[in-house]
Amino acid sequence: MNHKIDLLPVDEQQNRKAREAARDSISWPVNLTPASVSYQSDGHVLILGNELHARLAARALDGRGPTSMTLVFTEAIAEDAPLPDDDLLSATAHLTHHALLRDQLRHLHIEGHLGQFSVTLMKDGTALDLAKALADRAHFDAILDLGRSPVLTLELPPPGYVAMRWSVEASSAEDRDDQLEAFAGLVGEFDKPRYFQINKDLCAHASSGNVGCTRCLEVCPADAITSHQGRIEAWVEIDPFRCHGVGSCSSACPTGAIQFRMPETHRQQETILAWLEAYRTAGGTAPVVRFGEAEDLDGEADTPGHLLDVPLEELGAAGHDQWLTALAGGAAQVRVQRHPAMPQRLADFIDDQLNQAWGLLEALGHSTSRIQRLDAGDTAARDALPAEVSLTDEALIFDSSNKRERLNVVLDRLSRLGIPDGQRHRLGGEAAYGSIQVDQDACTLCLACVSNCPTPALAAGEDRPLLSFREADCVQCGLCAQACPEDAIRLAPGFLASDARNERQICHEEAAFECIRCGKPFATTSTVASIKAKLADHPYFSGDAMARLEMCEDCRVKDVWQEMARNPDAQLKV
Repeated sequence: MNHKIDLLPVDEQQNRKAREAARDSISWPVNLTPASVSYQSDGHVLILGNELHARLAARALDGRGPTSMTLVFTEAIAEDAPLPDDDLLSATAHLTHHALLRDQLRHLHIEGHLGQFSVTLMKDGTALDLAKALADRAHFDAILDLGRSPVLTLELPPPGYVAMRWSVEASSAEDRDDQLEAFAGLVGEFDKPRYFQINKDLCAHASSGNVGCTRCLEVCPADAITSHQGRIEAWVEIDPFRCHGVGSCSSACPTGAIQFRMPETHRQQETILAWLEAYRTAGGTAPVVRFGEAEDLDGEADTPGHLLDVPLEELGAAGHDQWLTALAGGAAQVRVQRHPAMPQRLADFIDDQLNQAWGLLEALGHSTSRIQRLDAGDTAARDALPAEVSLTDEALIFDSSNKRERLNVVLDRLSRLGIPDGQRHRLGGEAAYGSIQVDQDACTLCLACVSNCPTPALAAGEDRPLLSFREADCVQCGLCAQACPEDAIRLAPGFLASDARNERQICHEEAAFECIRCGKPFATTSTVASIKAKLADHPYFSGDAMARLEMCEDCRVKDVWQEMARNPDAQLKV
């Protein structure tokens, strides 16, 4: 499975020609007119920080863009720092300002985005709107936070919120002025792509009041994804105004409910496979697929011919399913190039995806070195020939657009090309692989688990009472376990390196309970017994009426009407 590359000659010139042929025949998919959201900023600015820095910033910004400036002093001036001089006080005397007490800062809340910031201060149990109180406006358009500890501690704050440290050092003046210049330019109308779309029918987040998968919520460094709770159901929403298009939510989503749109995930996947096929057809050998951000890749010098670059809008837009697709489609190796400015939550997500990919390769009998982490600037590792030949030269074709079904096609091919060990492998983190354990003594085959399962993993019998399970479809959301009224289901995380994961297994099966009147099978024996035990003390089913629980729905209604005809007072029973 892992033949060394030095068994074959590598023709650099031929590889370069093959790469150009692949690029010329199939271009990277680009949305020419992506859906967008618009920001309207009228330039009404809020500046936070100590009095000295806030006034210095206000003076520097005066006449450079902002329509109005409101100053809120959130902390004291450092003891070794000078106080504002008369010139500074005179230059900023016309600006509205307000000083917060130390305890008040803890109750300062900022919501919104460029053109629509709401800033509230909790006071005596009520929210004081600072935009209305200090600026006589419905909102602030932009916020400059100069505090030692910014009010918003997000790795990717919303557009229009800029946190920076004011420095009087000459070495920092140029950088400070650049930041102020950019902030001053946040006036006018701006458009930004609407990076994602959500298919709520595929989402495994919630069902019947139970919360399941939360992977997208956990990986977003901008906190742009929220769970909304209705009277019964909860659902996930992405705020397009706060979203930075990092892509990790789409890669983390196990069902494909969240789709990255620049480009769409399936187009990205199919383009990689088409490149590999065209590269092979043109005589290229030992292809290495490198995933990196387009901005980083564009600034590089010429690279060797065996390197096929995937120019992502954001590195998080491709996860382990895309990397494994490249290997299953004929890449000898995959390299994932990180960049130093990645938000920590995104860096952790990429590391988790790498660990999952390595775990899957090991389980399927392949070398984990086929997928490598690559640091920006490491040209030696970038240009190196792969240590092993490609696993296959056969084209990989998908016949479905469903993310999980595509992933299963990839895993099945890697399984055929490797030597799976037949064991269950814990992949750690929030890996969407695993089985379930059903307590047959407790299960009554009520099938609440089936109705709550967001994938085809759980199914009922067509002509007899049973519960079946196909592990390849399970995303370990946990909705089945939460929905089970008998607490009969437990999750069993881990990837099973065996063809058995593709086979539908019967978890529990019972004989049907037949109606005591008409003989129609309508439930299971355990279900009827459970319901009778739970309703034993209910007055509606007292005495002979308990027999109604052993009747089908039609006979039960008939029995009620017959009883009412015989004894009209029975209507008063509750």
